[in-house]
Amino acid sequence: MSADIPLNINIKEPRWDQSTFVGRASHFFTVTDPRNILLSDAQLENARKIVHDYRQGIVAAGLTEDDLWRAKYIYDSAFHPDTGEKMVLIGRMSAQVPMNMTITGCMMTFYRTTPAVVFWQWINQSFNAVVNYTNRSGDAPITVSQLGAAYVSATTGAVATALGLNALTKHVSPLIGRFVPFAAVAAANCINIPLMRQRELKFGIPITDENGNRLGESTKAAQQAITQVVISRILMAAPGMAIPPFIMNTLEKRAFLKRFPWMSAPIQVGLVGFCLVFATPLCCALFPQKSSMSVTRLEPELQAKIRENSPELEHVYFNKGL
Repeated sequence: MSADIPLNINIKEPRWDQSTFVGRASHFFTVTDPRNILLSDAQLENARKIVHDYRQGIVAAGLTEDDLWRAKYIYDSAFHPDTGEKMVLIGRMSAQVPMNMTITGCMMTFYRTTPAVVFWQWINQSFNAVVNYTNRSGDAPITVSQLGAAYVSATTGAVATALGLNALTKHVSPLIGRFVPFAAVAAANCINIPLMRQRELKFGIPITDENGNRLGESTKAAQQAITQVVISRILMAAPGMAIPPFIMNTLEKRAFLKRFPWMSAPIQVGLVGFCLVFATPLCCALFPQKSSMSVTRLEPELQAKIRENSPELEHVYFNKGL
């Protein structure tokens, strides 16, 4: 079959230059596109067929380069990169915005009573557990015990932070109380992500040279990778949890919400959603997926090994994860 496009396009890598913030942002705007969750099974299977065929040198008549890249991103949005299995719908990156806007909006609306705080923090951490399990690495799979420990610890940490801060903010401005859910989410991220990736902290993550040649495993690289992910996750939540409180505090003093108080939750969800549409891809793009660090910051024994085999090497590279 004759091809309309070249067969040397590297669809294993993102379409845009990942060494620039703009390139990374363009990539993640595509990856997190919520419209992908509306695609039918037939559309997903068609995208998988296009990608698999192209990798084998088969190109359908009339297929353009834009069609190929669109199929690649649809395929990546629904199928696990290591196992090739179709991922659970709410665990996909394309579900991040609609799921998080709903959960976060409700956390920020129903934060005044203890049962509401416990329920919505539990829902949020349950969703995080599904996302973490769905996007687990095929090389270093998450065990059920690791998943359970991270889930229980993060939920406990989030609930304890929220209830503790709620108690402290009872006698201050209501506006300050609206920021309690954000503090709870930030605390949960600081607990959840390191626990989910504890194996990496113990045994290290693979490091390579710029050509992808594996040099060993480094716990120092794992620490940097996990720190970057925690920062990204907290900043990702910040706009949607920091901007709406000011708007809602003003709106709730107006006649409209006093007359229709049930509109508070939908408005809050909408405001959070608007923030997350931009915050999610932009914060994912803060740090390169292929991160780097100086050889001098690695473990001494790893430095010695690299100096012996590649004395001219100054930096190593690793996948930071999401």
